[in-house]
This record gives sequence, structure tokens and C-alpha cells, in this order.
Amino acid sequence: MSEKSGSEGRIQWSRFFKKLSPYMIQKGLLYLRHYGLKEFWIRLHERFEPEEIPYGPWYEAYAPDQTVLDKQRKKKFVYAPLISVVVPAYRTPQLFLKQMIDSLIAQTYENWELCIANGSPEEESMRKTLEEYSSKDSRIRWMDLNENKGIAENTNAAFSMAKGEFVGLLDHDDLLSPNTLYEIVNALNEHEQADAVYTDEDKVTAELDEHFQPHLKPDFNIDLLRSNNYICHFFVVRRQLVEEVGGFRREFDGAQDYDFIFRCVEKAREVVHVPEILYHWRTHKASTADNPASKMYAFEAGRRAIEAHLERTGVKGTVSHTADLGFYRVKYPVQGHPLVSIIIPNKDEKETLENCLESIRKNTLYDNYEIIIVENNSTTDEIFEYYKKISADPRIHLICWKKEFNYSAINNFGVKNARGEYLLFLNNDVTVITEDWLGEMLGVCQRREVGAVGVKLLYPDNTIQHAGCVVGIGGIAGHMFVDMPAERTGYLHKASILQDMSAVTAACMMMKRSAFDKAGGFTEQLAVAFNDVDLCLKAGKAGYLVVYDPYVKLYHMESKTRGAEDDDAKIRRFQREIEYMRSNWIGILKNGDPNYNKNLSLTKWNYSLRPIPGMSGKNDEKD
Repeated sequence: MSEKSGSEGRIQWSRFFKKLSPYMIQKGLLYLRHYGLKEFWIRLHERFEPEEIPYGPWYEAYAPDQTVLDKQRKKKFVYAPLISVVVPAYRTPQLFLKQMIDSLIAQTYENWELCIANGSPEEESMRKTLEEYSSKDSRIRWMDLNENKGIAENTNAAFSMAKGEFVGLLDHDDLLSPNTLYEIVNALNEHEQADAVYTDEDKVTAELDEHFQPHLKPDFNIDLLRSNNYICHFFVVRRQLVEEVGGFRREFDGAQDYDFIFRCVEKAREVVHVPEILYHWRTHKASTADNPASKMYAFEAGRRAIEAHLERTGVKGTVSHTADLGFYRVKYPVQGHPLVSIIIPNKDEKETLENCLESIRKNTLYDNYEIIIVENNSTTDEIFEYYKKISADPRIHLICWKKEFNYSAINNFGVKNARGEYLLFLNNDVTVITEDWLGEMLGVCQRREVGAVGVKLLYPDNTIQHAGCVVGIGGIAGHMFVDMPAERTGYLHKASILQDMSAVTAACMMMKRSAFDKAGGFTEQLAVAFNDVDLCLKAGKAGYLVVYDPYVKLYHMESKTRGAEDDDAKIRRFQREIEYMRSNWIGILKNGDPNYNKNLSLTKWNYSLRPIPGMSGKNDEKD
């Protein structure tokens, strides 16, 4: 990314003043008290930075028109299950209740039932509305509860009403798009093993006059789920599974859906993501969608939900809150004392290598490691004198690569000479910032399902160089959040939370040796470009997760040491590597990165919206 305009952040004051109200001022003061002035200012920039593509007009172009909806109504599915939409209702404003029910009546898929558990039977306006709608449409059913038992027990009462094969969770003041259930059933027809389905969502104002803050999600991502309840709305699950896991648990009130989702996905044969914005979360004074800082009990319940999930799945980890409430960190302890082999290719660059090794020495608390320097055709006397100096360190081993430069072959050669159970590929032009960086990476990498771990890399000016890779960005693959100030957390805090990615850079990447071997090592046809992306994709194909861990930070001097692709031979080599990736990974390039979202840009690095063809004044992106 050559420009910083997409990531550096500035306040769009017109949006700020449009949102300003006494309630918003009160909310802002709560946030200021919680975060402090510096962190509050950073978050204010992130919340009100200019949208490269404004979401309001984008959503208008995105939403299906009447022609599409009419076509959906005529669709005859091979598999057409009854979907029970369950709603725990409590003192729901009459207008909100009507609008919620109307959003069900407008569904293009008609085999549904609405099951409303009314926790406020004394509310006459609610009773009147429920009686009116249920008398006109037999699919709308409701029951009065003797008392308000809280969100968990009220939802369980609604669950008990459900007759459908699948059950969907809807809040009493929210809305579904008219095509929501159609898209869910379409996904169920394509995925016979699916036990759970979730969709993308956005927020709407109380008056429904503005859609904002779209949450465009990846496919199922266990590390992201342990960092935040990203699944949230709209969540549809097989009723048999609801009965098996036991519904909601009142001890997790405030995060009862988070706990429930964990228990469902732990047992689901397949969890399917529908990458369409099908749920609209209404924001108003009483809504958690718009007032997170006031509900600390809910965030504490979320932390306990993650702990319970880890305990059920036999995973050791310590869960803590991050500065961004509702987002969590799981720290995985190192198990045992395995040897880690740090492999560093090097050519000349004595001072660069010295800085790298010194930062490792100062910041590495985990003590069982070796460093393998793969000497690659150096020519200066200075570097060979330095090699003699460091040879006294029993942890450092120097091996010599005497063929032409090939990053993949050099690292494969390093692995052959490594003794470690874990391999850490490291560029010579990085310096470690984080104390216990090695232990942090190792704790994540030791998990049975993890094959590779990457980290957050910063330029010397404290802007981001790498926060995970997305396949398809810039044509083949690209780093996320390039040039964004390091103190910022980015779209939905994705620069700063643990999550699974399709690839990470090998400038600092740890792999299990067994995963490296199963993936077949680095592809030596990729001498310079995309070899790390290719290796990560091979590891993913072999069944391993690739994890981005932002809690490890290093400086990367890439701009200093990387030469330009400016001569004919380099250009031809680069074109060959592009063709290799296109021919070998056409599936993910064509279908999209499962850890990204089809509605996000492939030309921007900051999770911007992808322009919709035909939007006025915008350049359409090409596939």
C-alpha cells in the first residue's frame, strides 16, 4: 500500500456532528472516563474517520430489490425445513414489536414460525399487538410467562415453543432482512452437514432511517470467537443440538448467547457462514448495541464463557479483558520445554544482523532455543569477522548456502540443519519488541490444531507493516492495515486480537516441524515472492490453523533491505511466481479468502467496503 490515506485516520466532523446529541455526549463521557484521554481520542478517530465508501449509499445499492425478492418467493427448495425464530420479549415498545414481527411476515421464505415468550404480560400494548398479529397469521405464536425470569430463562421458554428443525435467535427490538431465511435455507441445501449457520449484520437507528457499522464476518474462526463474540446475529442452529446442549444458562446472563454459541459450535458437525447482511441490530438508549461501557457484568460473563469453553475442550489458557470491552485475550501457556530453532538467512548486513540477535538476547525469556544463521554468499570482511565473534555462543550455528539466492531453498536448507520440534523463520532485518515473544508464539503454536503463528510487524515509524495476510488483496495476497498507526486497533479491532488467517508473513513465523513436513516445506519454485503465503495455504490444506498473534510485536526494516523488482530478470521471475500462485491456488483466489469477506475491498488494506458495480461516482473493483 503506497498511500497512508486509507489507514492513518482523521475525524470526519460532519459525521461526528450529525451523531451529536445529549445521549451521545453522555455516552462519550462514560467512554472518556473508562479509556482516558489518549485512548478515547484514538477511538474517536477510528469511529468517525471518513468512510472511503459510505455505508448508507452502499447498503441501498446492496439490498435486494423487489424483482430479486419476488424471484426468491417462487423458489422451491429440495430441502425446506421449518425455521423457528425465537424471541424473548420484555417491555418491548409497541412500534419496535410491530416492526420486528413485520420483518418476519416480509420473509421470501415462508416455512417459518415466530415463537415469542412474553416476559411482561402486564403490558397491555404488547398483549394487544401479539393478539392482533397471531389472529391474522397462524405462524405467529406467543405465550405469557408468569414472571420475568431474565434473558436466559425467557429465551429457554421461547425455545420450548419451537417445532422447527432449526431455531434462530432474534432480539425483540431487532429486524431481519426480507431475504434472511431464504439465504439460510439456501445454505442448508448446499451444506447437508450444517448444524449451525450465522450471517453478517449491521446496526440501524431507532427510527430505522440509517444503517451503519456493518459487521462483515469471516467463515468460522475459532480464535476470533475466543477473542470476541463475532458470530452474534443472526445465529440459526439445529433444534436437536439446542436440546443436546441445554439452551441458555442464566449464570451467563449478559453473555448468554456467547456461552450458547460456544456450546453449539463445539458439537456442530459443520458451522456455515452466510456472507450477507441479514440482521439489523437496533441501537437505542436501552440497547447493548450502543452502550457497551455501562455493562461490565456482561463482559465479565463473556470472559467466563470463554473459560468454560476452554475447560470443556481441554485447552489450557488464561482469559483476560482487553482495553476494548467485549474483546478478550486468551494466553496459552507453554507446555513442556521443547527446542525452538530460529532460522535466519543472512547476506552481509552485519549491523542489521547484530541488532536482530541483540534484540533476541534481550527479549527472550523462553530459554530452550537455537539460532541457525544461513549464510548466503556474503562478500564483506566485516560480516565474516562478526560470524567469528558470535560463534562462541553455543546457541548459534552458522551454515553456508553456496547456491544462488532462493528464499525457499535457503529456509528448507536451514530446516534440514535444525534440531527443534518448532521452527521459527525470522528475517535478519527485524528487531524484537515484545518481552517473552518466543513463549507467546510457542504457547499458541503448541495447540494441536495450529500449524503456524505470525505476529504484528511495525515499521520503524511505528506504523503497521503486517497484521496478517489476506489472499486476493492486490491480486494474489497482501498484508492488512499497512501504514496504520500502531496504537490503533483497526476495523473491529482486528489488528489487535488473536484470530485465524489464511496466511501470515514468514518475516517472523513459527511452525510445528510436523506441520512444516506435512505441508512439504517451502515451494522452491517460489524463490522470492509468495512462498510464505503458499506454505501457509499448504498447511491449511493439510488441516492446520494459521494464527495471527498481535501480542508479539517486532520492528521490520523491510523498506531498507528489500530491493526493487526493477530489472528484466526480476520482473520475469515475479511474473512466474504470480502464475504459480494463480494456477495452484485458483480456488481461494476465485472464491475468496474464507477468513475475509466477499463484501470487503481487494484493493484496500483496511477492511474498506468493496464497491458495488453501478454505484455512482465509484470505481468498480475487478475480480
